[in-house]
Amino acid sequence: MAALLVGVGSPEPPFSGMPGGGLDIDLMTALGSAVGESVEFIAGEGSADFGAVLARLAAGEYDCVAAAVTVTPEREHLVAFLPPYVISGQGLAVDTVRLPQVRSIDDLVGSTVGVQRGSTSESIAGHLVAEGRVAHVRVYDYGAVGTAVADLTAGGCDAVLGLAPALSRLVSQVPNVEIVQSGGIATDQIAIAVNPADQALLARLQVAQAELEEDGTLQRLRRKWLGNPYVDQSLAVR
Repeated sequence: MAALLVGVGSPEPPFSGMPGGGLDIDLMTALGSAVGESVEFIAGEGSADFGAVLARLAAGEYDCVAAAVTVTPEREHLVAFLPPYVISGQGLAVDTVRLPQVRSIDDLVGSTVGVQRGSTSESIAGHLVAEGRVAHVRVYDYGAVGTAVADLTAGGCDAVLGLAPALSRLVSQVPNVEIVQSGGIATDQIAIAVNPADQALLARLQVAQAELEEDGTLQRLRRKWLGNPYVDQSLAVR
């Protein structure tokens, strides 16, 4: 039997591209095992827009996409989704030496915000511009968020908006760059995307994911990669 073809997009720690894989890699491997299928991961480097990755899924080139995919109404018209396995927020990163006054999105008036092309962050930043809360949005190709973070210090942009777990991991090794806000911007439901034409696979994976949640596998994977076992990452670990 052919393997499940899983698009993983560009590396996005801690979901993928980590030593040993990542949360999405471990989750899809466990799902594949649960439904009796091997899994073949297909990297998505070279895509300038994340929307192209989901378009390939909708066209049947992949069976699933596991790439820290945020569920949106627009995407739900294009692909099918399993229930969210992580609920997180957007993070706001700045160089706190260059711009010590920026502590939240409320401090961004007149600023330029960097986002990845095709991400939900791009849509959020567009709304901030429309509301006059941000002056400009600089859009970086999908997979080039590292360049955006480097530009924080160089002055190419003043802040970077992105999925909090991924952005936190990215800035952790960059001097002077910190996440200054990780709540109160937007809530992202992150889920495995499935080819909408394969309703049988969707149903099998839904059952398998529920079983992984029930037997504690998903809690262990979230704790391993995110440091927090809960679906809702805003819940503190006590």
